[in-house]
Amino acid sequence: KERDLSTWLRFKDIAWLTVSGSGLMDGRGKGWWDASCRYRHGKAVRFEGCEHLLVDHINIVNSPQIHITLLGSRNAELRFLDIQSPESSPNTDGIHISSSNDVTIHDSIIGSGDDCISIGDYTSNITILDVSCGPGHGISIGSFGGGGNEVEVEGIFVSRANFSGTTNGARIKTWQGARGNVRDVHFSDLIFTAVENPIIIDEHYGDPQEKNQTGVHISDVSYSRAQGTAKTAVAINFNCSSSVACTNITLDNIQLKSSIRGQQLSSFCNNAHGITKGIVYPKSCLNYVKYQRA
Repeated sequence: KERDLSTWLRFKDIAWLTVSGSGLMDGRGKGWWDASCRYRHGKAVRFEGCEHLLVDHINIVNSPQIHITLLGSRNAELRFLDIQSPESSPNTDGIHISSSNDVTIHDSIIGSGDDCISIGDYTSNITILDVSCGPGHGISIGSFGGGGNEVEVEGIFVSRANFSGTTNGARIKTWQGARGNVRDVHFSDLIFTAVENPIIIDEHYGDPQEKNQTGVHISDVSYSRAQGTAKTAVAINFNCSSSVACTNITLDNIQLKSSIRGQQLSSFCNNAHGITKGIVYPKSCLNYVKYQRA
């Protein structure tokens, strides 16, 4: 059987695995980043179909592509990780999770050229605590629904996250034409430093000319106790599907200011409904409509 050369280290169908160490794994990815995208860039470490997994004190730098991939796994803990690649490196997500449940990531530092942490489809009960992100594209739930696929994601909790100089902070993104549900998502105790899109839902990811307006139903999402600075004027951006509204969105004590002197911040809502609690700046654009989960 032909060997899979897309991943350096692959752990498959293992229970009660611990991967721990204090050394450095250097992917020397620059040669791959400079090459044409038609060449399949390698990923550093992949855990597939694993249960009761512990990844502890791992230091990975300059992966050709994704640093750590978690696929089809459950009951996993990733902690005290240091993952670093340059801001210019393409597709170098720090950690990517897909088709997995009951996963905790905590006490880690991640800088990359893509998402610090990306959460893919068919995931549930994901907890992210005490993570510093930057550079990178933030902590992203999605993208989902490429090719019109069905989406099912729920139970995502992100708390005590620090974003520095990232292109996004707390982000949910879905492709146009997708369908399904993303629900029960909670962000709390966030700090932003010169972040371009601190709080963003983007249901128009991909081709802006796409005519299919079907959308993923994003519901029961909360943002609590967030503060810091934004580089762009629209600091809170809820660009939901025009045909399927985002519902039960909560903003609770959000205090953002511009990192650019004299710039005023604003919020943008497209078919987004929810409530505001406490002090929220920039002023919320959410419309209150009571929705019950089907």
